[in-house]
Amino acid sequence: MAPLLEYENQIFLDLFHEDGLVITARGLGIDRILQNFLKLYCDAGNLVLVINTNTAEEEYLIEQMRSEGVAHLPRIITNEVSSNERYDVYTQGGVLFVTSRILVVDFLTDRIPANLITGILVYKAHKIMESCQEAFILRLYRQKNKQGFIKAFTDNPVSFNTGFCLVERVMRNLFVRKLYLWPRFHVSVNSFLENHKPEVVELHITMTPAMLAIQASILDIINACLRELKRYNPALEVEDLSLENAIGRAFDKTIRHYLDPLWHQLGAKTKSLVQDLKILRTLLHYLSQYDCVTFLNLLESLRANEKAFGQNSGWLFLDSSTAMFVHARGRVYSVPDSKSSKKCKTTETKDKQADGKRELVLETNPKWEALSEVLKEIEVENKHSEDLGGPGRVLICASDDRTCAQLREYIAVGAEALLMRLYNKNFGRDQKAAELWLKSRKALKKKDSGASGTNTRTKKEGTSRQKKNVKKTELTLTQMIGKVEEEDVGKDQEEDKYREESLSIESSVDEPKYEDLQLNLSSDCYYGILKEPLTVIHPLQGCTDPYALTRVLHEVDPRYVVLYDAELSFVRQLEIYRASKQKTLRVYFLIYGGSTEEQRYLTSLRKEKEAFEKLIREKASMVIPEEREGRDDTNLDLQRGVTPTSDATNTRRAGGQNQKNVQHNIIVDMREFRSELPSLIHKRGIDIEPVTLEVGDYILTPDICVERKSVSDLIGSLNNGRLYTQCVSMCRYYKRPVLLIEFDPNKPFSLTSRSSIHQEISVNDITSKITLLILHFPRLRLLWCPSPYATAELFEELKLNRPQPDAATAMAITADSETIPESEKYKPGPQDFLLKMPGVNAKNCRAIMNHVKNIAELTTLSLEKLSEILGNTKAAKTLYDFIHTSYTEAVSQGKAKR
Repeated sequence: MAPLLEYENQIFLDLFHEDGLVITARGLGIDRILQNFLKLYCDAGNLVLVINTNTAEEEYLIEQMRSEGVAHLPRIITNEVSSNERYDVYTQGGVLFVTSRILVVDFLTDRIPANLITGILVYKAHKIMESCQEAFILRLYRQKNKQGFIKAFTDNPVSFNTGFCLVERVMRNLFVRKLYLWPRFHVSVNSFLENHKPEVVELHITMTPAMLAIQASILDIINACLRELKRYNPALEVEDLSLENAIGRAFDKTIRHYLDPLWHQLGAKTKSLVQDLKILRTLLHYLSQYDCVTFLNLLESLRANEKAFGQNSGWLFLDSSTAMFVHARGRVYSVPDSKSSKKCKTTETKDKQADGKRELVLETNPKWEALSEVLKEIEVENKHSEDLGGPGRVLICASDDRTCAQLREYIAVGAEALLMRLYNKNFGRDQKAAELWLKSRKALKKKDSGASGTNTRTKKEGTSRQKKNVKKTELTLTQMIGKVEEEDVGKDQEEDKYREESLSIESSVDEPKYEDLQLNLSSDCYYGILKEPLTVIHPLQGCTDPYALTRVLHEVDPRYVVLYDAELSFVRQLEIYRASKQKTLRVYFLIYGGSTEEQRYLTSLRKEKEAFEKLIREKASMVIPEEREGRDDTNLDLQRGVTPTSDATNTRRAGGQNQKNVQHNIIVDMREFRSELPSLIHKRGIDIEPVTLEVGDYILTPDICVERKSVSDLIGSLNNGRLYTQCVSMCRYYKRPVLLIEFDPNKPFSLTSRSSIHQEISVNDITSKITLLILHFPRLRLLWCPSPYATAELFEELKLNRPQPDAATAMAITADSETIPESEKYKPGPQDFLLKMPGVNAKNCRAIMNHVKNIAELTTLSLEKLSEILGNTKAAKTLYDFIHTSYTEAVSQGKAKR
């Protein structure tokens, strides 16, 4: 990685001198700044923790530092490092990437020397909410270490644009006082990048008339759906339900944010509208992104799907929908009407055309042609590139993997073969239509052979010229139909030539095989085209490695970058690449002018600008207390709530004994530290003992054991039977087993909607399964909590004036444990069988089990002995008769009674 740029150096120095939160614009190199902090602290004299990073980010940062020759590389601590070894790793110093769950447990158990920690670096700081694990770590760290630093980084300013004083709440959770804002329009950033900007060629491509008509139809339908959504849900924010937001990528997340908490209360119409908006946005994406055949295939599949057709909100019946289907089909094929068949001699031919013989149109994607012209221009320049040190490499970037695959095939075999392969694959082979289409393409090429190449910088002229040629081709096609039948045998050679070419197109139905260039690039997502000069296509999104594109950019080291699709963060990345490399770089920017694609890009720019403007205003009016950093005990956020309720004197119990010195504790299973609940329990002033539990998740008292389930866990556990096993173990070893069902506060506080509740027990119904569970385990108690906050409060109330649990005892209880309570020393299976017998109830069941070893011995007892054990002659007689009456006798006695 190159040295820091001028403005990056300023960001680094600001944060180095005083702790704070740095918010930069997307793509401005926040990872480069973090890496330089890692280089600064990676020696044995420091102990610096890095939190909120994922595996891919950790590996990338370590790899970059290794390439720069850093001796003491950061280490990653996961569950592969045993708990006994971790203390030694901490004391060795350096920079450590530690998973949040491990770090919380180590802070709670004092396995990490908190007083020796130099500081903590927090990545993706916009995610630090009050109840998350990282906020818990920072709170524990500040309670035990008042001197170390906390430095936070994020490049997602838009996430602070929602909610009330969100940036202030994040800073409060981070325990920092300073806020550093670095937008793209910052004076230092703008002036530096303007002095080192690459050469940019913007190509505003005009969509074909059919594409424009389809886009207008889809936007009309989206507008209609939005109006319906507002009508059915007047409480929704009108600003967020605008057409501009509806075509953006974050719209699904926005609409879910409003509707998820009351999803179970919504009508079928609203749910259908939300689903339809998602489908329409997909159609809009397919229109500009892929070819005409792929778009039509998606459209036809929507109509063919009876379920979608029957359950949609009605947009398929709108006039705009009809127009969309007509234009989408017109881009792929046309069906001649009766007038076009006047020249046909035989009635058989007329009948065939009336049946709907298709004439293929297969409209080419305008961006493909623009890409071809760009590549030709690059090729010409590379032939005369001696002054620049030889041919320059080319990097083509498209949005996703599918687009990249289509571009590679287009460059390799051309638009005709690609479109014909897709048509044959999706709509079946039609050799006659293929021959006619091939002839029309030949005629088109002959007419255009004398024309000069289109200027890519004035793309509108080239597109209009193409439209005229398409019209001329349509006129010649109808003439060709008649001519094919009237031609004599003397022209067989020309027809054979056409057949050979059409067969070559037919043979390309399977995807063409490409030569493996073996470029040895770190990314596995790229598509290699040429080796000299190296030409590579790479997707902007969808790679498993988030740094794949960054790696390829630096490994390919291109002179020409073609942005087939616009991505804001990568555009900024190219600016930084040009400024750091100090080399010639030309960027071709391909975008449909006046399209939703252009609008999405402009909207993302506007939203980022608005987010920074809001942050600047908040920073100006923000009131930050002096004790915010928590370097002394005056920070109220470091105080663990009010003293527990049970610590106060309770005059209603035992004459008001004072329990002021009792410190409450809860034993928590290690796996539960993935959830928010332990953090909230600890903040309420209750100590947490993290151990590995086989039975239960939380032990509140020696008698109360809690198994916590989220809604998704509950459904999964009910389906696979695991919950039954867990309930058996809890009921066997604890007097008060509890099943806690905890809901997401952003989701409905309901398992199912009211309309889906069945009157009778059903095997597939979750409420029926829970009912059967309660019937089978009468002692099991259910707790329903709308959020982790409510759960923490409920736990505190359940512990009120009760003894504290013992961790050693809780750990000793396993599924095969012998140290079980006296009341539960018998096997549950025979107990259940015994309780089903007539005359046996919960009171006398224990007496029977204390006198006999098993069911077999019970059958040998006399009536007098049973009466003595049960203490009730009537119950003993009922049980004795049940045991000693045969089935035949019982049936005959029943008949006699009747």
